[in-house]
Amino acid sequence: MLLEFSCANFRSINHRCTISLVGQGISDAPETNYVLLNKKLKVLKTAALYGANSSGKTNIIRAFAAMMHHAVESVKLNDGDELYFDPFRLSSSRNKPTLFELVFTLGDKAYRYGFEFDRTSIKGEWLYNSNIGGKREKALFVREGEDIGVNEKLFPEGIDMEKNTNNNRLFLSLCAQLGGTISKQIIAAFKDIGVISGIHSVGYSGYSKIMLHNHLDGYAEAIKFFDKMQLGFKNLETEEQEFDMSSLPSDMPDDIKEQLAKELKGKRSIDVYSRHNIYGSRGAVVGTTRFEIEEESEGTKKLIQLSGPIFNALVNGSILWIDELDAKMHPLISQYIVSLFNDPETNPHNAQLVFSTHDTHMLSSKLLRRDQIWFTEKDKMEQTDLYNMMDIKLPDGSRPRSDSNFERNYIAGRYGAIPYIND
Repeated sequence: MLLEFSCANFRSINHRCTISLVGQGISDAPETNYVLLNKKLKVLKTAALYGANSSGKTNIIRAFAAMMHHAVESVKLNDGDELYFDPFRLSSSRNKPTLFELVFTLGDKAYRYGFEFDRTSIKGEWLYNSNIGGKREKALFVREGEDIGVNEKLFPEGIDMEKNTNNNRLFLSLCAQLGGTISKQIIAAFKDIGVISGIHSVGYSGYSKIMLHNHLDGYAEAIKFFDKMQLGFKNLETEEQEFDMSSLPSDMPDDIKEQLAKELKGKRSIDVYSRHNIYGSRGAVVGTTRFEIEEESEGTKKLIQLSGPIFNALVNGSILWIDELDAKMHPLISQYIVSLFNDPETNPHNAQLVFSTHDTHMLSSKLLRRDQIWFTEKDKMEQTDLYNMMDIKLPDGSRPRSDSNFERNYIAGRYGAIPYIND
C-alpha cells in the first residue's frame, strides 16, 4: 500500500512536497476509510486534492506518474540518452536535481525508495526498509553519483551490479531486469499502479474495452455499477474485428492512409456498443436497438472508459491516481466512486485512490476524514505548496474540527487553496 509520496523541483513544485496516506491520530468517521496494518499503522484508502486552477494539483499527480515512468522504463535507456527532466523554472536554482521518493508496503515490510536526477544522469538513489509501523530503517543500497553502496546481506542481488549501471539508469531497475528478487517485486508493484486523467480518459478506453470484451477482472463489478447508475442503456455489447481501411476518413491524405495501413495490417480492434430498449406508445418495451458508444453522453463515455482501471484496482487491491475525477461527471457519481474505495465490502483487498477534484460537495457529505483532505496553493513566487487539512491553523489558533462544515469553510477561504478573482 502507498504510505507517502514526495517530490521536489518538478514543474510548479520547487521545494519538497509530501502527500501522506498514513492516518493521523484522530477519531473521525467513517472509520472504514482506513485499514490497520500490523495492528498499529492506519493507512487511508483514499485521498482528495483540492485547489484553485493552476495551483499544482495536476503537477503532484504528474510527478507521481513521472517517477513510475522512470522506475519502469529506465532500463531501456541507452548510454547518453536524456532523462525526462522538467524542473521548476522560476528560480535561480532551477538547475538543481529533481527528487522523487515513495514510501510503500510490500509483503511484511515497508520500503522507502527514491532518486534524484537531472537531464543527463542519476545524482542519487536509495532503498531502505523497515518493519511495518516501525521507525528503524535499514539501508539496502545507497547511491551517490557514481558510487553505489550495497548491503550484501539485505540486498545480495545488487552485489557487483554497480559496474553495469550507466549514469542515466536506475540501479533498482537494472537489478530487476537481471532477476533480483526484491527489485523485481518492487518494479512489478510499480507496473500495477495506474495514473490517469479524468479529462482525457479516452486514452484508457482500450484497456476498458479489453476488460469488457474478455470479461477480465472487474467485469462483473463494472456491469453492476453501470446498472446501478441507470445510465440509460440496458447492457453493453462488444465486437472484435480486423482493421478495415474503409473505416478511415475519406478526406485523410493518402500517405497517412498508407502508413496506417502498414501499421494496423492484421491488427484487431474491439468496438463497444450500448443496447437500449424501444418503447411502444403505452410505455411497454417492444424491442431493443444498438447505439455506438460515440452516440452516448460525454459523462457516460467517461464512465465506460474509466471502468477498466477503477474496477481492476478494486478487484486486485492496487493503487490508482485520477486527475480531475469529477470532470464530466455528476457529483453523486464521483462521490459514489470514492465510496467504493472507502467501503470494505466493495474494496476487500484495500485498493487505494488518490484523486484531484473541484467537487466541494464531497467536503460536506462526510465522505472523507480530515486527514484525507489535501490542498494545493501557490505562493507569491508561484511555487506549489501542498498541505493537509490537519496542518491548518485557524485565526483563533485552533485546527478545523471534525464537526465543521468543511465545504462552507473552504468556499469562504478559511482553508486557503481557492482562486482569488480581481474585481
